[in-house]
Amino acid sequence: MPRSSRAFRLAPLVLAALCAMPIVHAQSQAVAPTPTQVSPAVDQAYTQLMASPAIRKLLESVKADHERTVDELKTLTEIEAPPFKEHKRAEAFLARMKALGLHDAKIDAEGNVVGLRKGTGNGPKLLVSAHLDTVFPAGTDVKVKERDGKLYAPGIGDDTRGLSVLLSWLKVLNDNKIQTVGDLMFVANVGEEELGNLRGMKAIFRDHLDIDGMVGLEPSADGHVLVLGTASHRYEVTFKGPGGHSFGAFGQVPSAIHGMGRAIAKIAEVRTPSFPKTTFTVGTVGGGTSVNTIAPDARMAIDIRSDDMASLLEAEKKILATLDEAVAEENKRWNVSSLSVSTKLIGDRPGGRTAPDSVIVEAATRANAAFGHKTLLRGGSTDANVPISLGIPAIIIGGGGKSGGFHSLAESIDVTDAWKGAQNSLVTVLGLVGVQGVNPALLPKRPARTK
Repeated sequence: MPRSSRAFRLAPLVLAALCAMPIVHAQSQAVAPTPTQVSPAVDQAYTQLMASPAIRKLLESVKADHERTVDELKTLTEIEAPPFKEHKRAEAFLARMKALGLHDAKIDAEGNVVGLRKGTGNGPKLLVSAHLDTVFPAGTDVKVKERDGKLYAPGIGDDTRGLSVLLSWLKVLNDNKIQTVGDLMFVANVGEEELGNLRGMKAIFRDHLDIDGMVGLEPSADGHVLVLGTASHRYEVTFKGPGGHSFGAFGQVPSAIHGMGRAIAKIAEVRTPSFPKTTFTVGTVGGGTSVNTIAPDARMAIDIRSDDMASLLEAEKKILATLDEAVAEENKRWNVSSLSVSTKLIGDRPGGRTAPDSVIVEAATRANAAFGHKTLLRGGSTDANVPISLGIPAIIIGGGGKSGGFHSLAESIDVTDAWKGAQNSLVTVLGLVGVQGVNPALLPKRPARTK
């Protein structure tokens, strides 16, 4: 049956009001049209959820837990979690998960904190997650400071707010004895930032082959739903030559830095499509030994990204070709063959899209409408890249609060009424896994993958 003939449109008055609402973050662009209708099953599930006295009481508990959650946010923020050094925060998060009822929770071999809240059985398994790591190196001042009605500290929004919301959900679900149909897999993962290369989420999906979907929490404007995972490849490039005295060896040896400079100039001339958006940059450079030495070595790091894997690979092919061309030209300039180049892949983030008409996106859209928000489908590079690349439905949504200054020492969050976002995202999750006696699980079970 055609989708249009079996779908319920969002209530006209609600839809009209939502369409009139401005998009909060102007820099966020839609990557797909906002769904204007959802299936009858999705509409009915969220109608039942929002009408349920048990769910209304649960949502009041989220609001009542707000102050405690903010205190939790401050405490977790002040535990350093640099890339590859997340263990202290992981241990603190694990202790809290166990205290809130997930007694079998543990830290896995990769460093992720994993706990399973079981459903009634025969339902889907939904991963709900936030990442432990921040971009800031060890020794950064992470003391939370309050001014102008905001909380300031490196990493407080990205993604410590998500961690505190997960703990709040766990508390209110257990306090209210809410029994879901499907299983909720709570994960605080490592390796989302910088050269973490999504190692935490890759390990989760490598070791758990029965996950049916994912809802990740990241700082995000109300109503924004990430459905596109921007793929990226990152390379460390090293140029090597014999080196020599800047005067005595001139004309006899090639310069690694000059060769790299030729490569950078060629890379700068590479053309990529604006749609699908495909980008590149030489992010860091280094090398040489002194001002009066013909450089024996030089190195640079290249970042290549695209919303489409084929476009990324095409750009990558062009960029890597410039390296050999530049070395050949530098060697030819001095009639030698002693300069060489090597590459090392240091970042590999797969990409893809969750279909706008999939159940998980419709669920988020319908939940957003229930809270008075227009849905905007957006893209980015997040933990969701991993399941999306595997064909597993995944989205990233917000957990409440207005964050800013991401990846800067002035990162901040305004937690005024942040509980509303935590309510919205929790309702999204509950519609997907189902609540016993209220609504069935919307998220379909998938055949377990094989390694």
